[in-house]
Amino acid sequence: MVVASAFSYISPEEYLAAEATSPIKHEYRDGEVYAIAGGTDAHNQIAGNLYALLRAHLQGTGCRAYFADVKARIEVLNRFYYPDVMVTCDDRDLSSSTFKRHPCLIVEVLSDSTEAFERGDKFTDYRHLESLQEYMLISQTRQQVEVFRRNAEGLWVLHPHCEGEQVSLASVGWEGAIADLYEEVIFSKPELKQSI
Repeated sequence: MVVASAFSYISPEEYLAAEATSPIKHEYRDGEVYAIAGGTDAHNQIAGNLYALLRAHLQGTGCRAYFADVKARIEVLNRFYYPDVMVTCDDRDLSSSTFKRHPCLIVEVLSDSTEAFERGDKFTDYRHLESLQEYMLISQTRQQVEVFRRNAEGLWVLHPHCEGEQVSLASVGWEGAIADLYEEVIFSKPELKQSI
């Protein structure tokens, strides 16, 4: 049985024009647009901490860090995503102020509602960016960071980090304490379920 769809394809140009004036952010996947839910205090603090650390580290290098409002464009798949933090060192990315095509580092802060997508389909999509060298996932429930790094053979290798450790980002030559990413972050306590 074939079900009729109300889907109406939106071109990348239409998406970018609408997004420029939209009060809420949307991600774009091959003609479909998806609203992005708001983040938490911890999510914002973690992403902001990393952005500040990278911004200071990259000053004067020609690389640029972006935080929340600039999209990553994956042309081969017709996708636009809003990474929590992104770094590009490619001068070709100076041609657009709203999206970047050649990031070397993309970072996502995980949440309950997005974790499966960011580990799965989104990571699969990001891997189509030839410039991408590292994909970093940061937990907002405990001090835990996973850095996926592309090796010389093109395989993605996991480098996990936990409380008390140093985190290394080879793509931008940065190393720092995991505690710095979580500065001023208050972890929410899990809700206790009552048994009847």
